[in-house]
Amino acid sequence: MQQLVPESARDLDWIGHSDLGGRPDGVQVMVNKGFAFVGHPFTGGGATVVDVRDPRSPRPVNFISVHPRSWSLHFQTFGDLLLLAEEFNFIAHQPRARWRDENGSGGLRVYDISNPAAPRQIGFMPVDGLGLHRLWWTGDRYAYASALLDGYSDHILMCIDVQDPTQPREVGRWWLPGMWEKGGERPEADGRIALHHAVIAQQTAYCAWRDAGVVIVDVSDPAEPRQIGRRNLRPPFGGGTHTTLPLPRRGLLAVADEAMADISREPQKYIWLMDIREPSNPVPIATMPLPDDRDYAAQGGTFGPHNLWENRPDATVSDDTLFATFQSGGVRIYDIADAFRPREIAHFVPPPPARLVDPRPGIKRATHCADLYVTAQGLIHVTDYNGGLYVLERR
Repeated sequence: MQQLVPESARDLDWIGHSDLGGRPDGVQVMVNKGFAFVGHPFTGGGATVVDVRDPRSPRPVNFISVHPRSWSLHFQTFGDLLLLAEEFNFIAHQPRARWRDENGSGGLRVYDISNPAAPRQIGFMPVDGLGLHRLWWTGDRYAYASALLDGYSDHILMCIDVQDPTQPREVGRWWLPGMWEKGGERPEADGRIALHHAVIAQQTAYCAWRDAGVVIVDVSDPAEPRQIGRRNLRPPFGGGTHTTLPLPRRGLLAVADEAMADISREPQKYIWLMDIREPSNPVPIATMPLPDDRDYAAQGGTFGPHNLWENRPDATVSDDTLFATFQSGGVRIYDIADAFRPREIAHFVPPPPARLVDPRPGIKRATHCADLYVTAQGLIHVTDYNGGLYVLERR
């Protein structure tokens, strides 16, 4: 095998790579029974299935397609099921109306992946609107989605009963006041008020609400969610809250604010630690140190957090180690045993991608690490918007 040489690395070895069968635009990655599922924003909107049982030679074996006007950036796997979020493709197409796209398809698709190399669709829940963006589900009765529905200004929280996976059904929804436009509400603040997604722990939804910050919601009754607490650090910080990671044993919440543009065009974004021992009053207590192995701001590109490893119960779970993608800064691993003094303990930055797949204007051909999955064995699967799938191993 050709030697794999990163741009920069510390205590992480690069052991495998795939261009995903010519679709190197990777977003979310999930691993199930030795197969990785990788979503694509730019090359067909579906998901590639990759055999990673030999992590040194990842091999694409299938592609899950969606409606031609849709994409499936995000999904969840657990056991023998894959839940896939289908949403209108905003980059490739323009909706005909403010809300529903009559010629499109959006909602929740459910697949049997008892044979993960050959997913078989067994259920579909359409929604009245432009679809679902991202999901949280770990094999329980309920899944939680960010949904862009008719009549709302942007994505809200939807609770979905998947007890019968052939007939998933909505059972509840919740939104920040001001988002229900058809009900006469008006936004309470500027910026983008939208749920990226929620991560659930102990019947509580920790919601990343973009420019509205972190919102903590009680979902013990999924039919009647209710707000517990909220914290927004914008202003003075840049907003764009993307991912939360609750660490309930320690009373902590990790929060990643997404970098959305070239570092020359927006303020620096951060990964925060918040004290949530009193959930009605989340308090920021620390930020992860910024990468300092080179001057990433000077080299340009999208430099800042994207996603956090979400401690899925069928994979690696840690209260003391935080795994993150930092886009042009690659992958960063932090020791958070001392919550007030987090420190970086490992990183990996792949070389710039061979080609630029992202069609949006003003995008540099640079590293853009998007998501990661850390298996129970400790292997780290990382996607890049233009560079495909990387497999890493800690030293």
